[in-house]
Amino acid sequence: MIKIFKIKKLYTFIFIVSLLSLSIALYIEFFLGFQPCKLCIYQRIPYLIAIFLTFLGISYSKNLVWLYALLLVFFSSFLISGYHLGIEQEIFKEFSGCTTNSINIIDKDELLKSLNLNVKSCKNVEFKIFGLSLATINFLLSFIIIILIIKVIKNEKNK
Repeated sequence: MIKIFKIKKLYTFIFIVSLLSLSIALYIEFFLGFQPCKLCIYQRIPYLIAIFLTFLGISYSKNLVWLYALLLVFFSSFLISGYHLGIEQEIFKEFSGCTTNSINIIDKDELLKSLNLNVKSCKNVEFKIFGLSLATINFLLSFIIIILIIKVIKNEKNK
């Protein structure tokens, strides 16, 4: 039988995972020199929000609203990383923010500006850990956290 986290331990776990995830992403970017694509940057936002929500959850752990908020945050992380993973696997087409497609630009200043931007393609995987892209790891991690949150919510409602 799987032991279910207590609420404060779950908040602490999510805080550590979120802080570690952001730290690793920033380390890969700034110290190892791998530039993230736009979706990689978007995937950091839920973890940043989760850090703040875990503080509120630890402070007011009797209220389940923070768990529901974290569930929503990690569901959005799951969707963003799933979309990114789908682009990497060529299931989905890249959205316009992932490319430097300048065909529809009419103004010459806008065209020059877009040519100077170095936009990383979202489908190119430049960095892997244990053979998995960071989008794949985020997808799996978000799914695991969602399952843990649901189990704790169910456990708290059954009390």
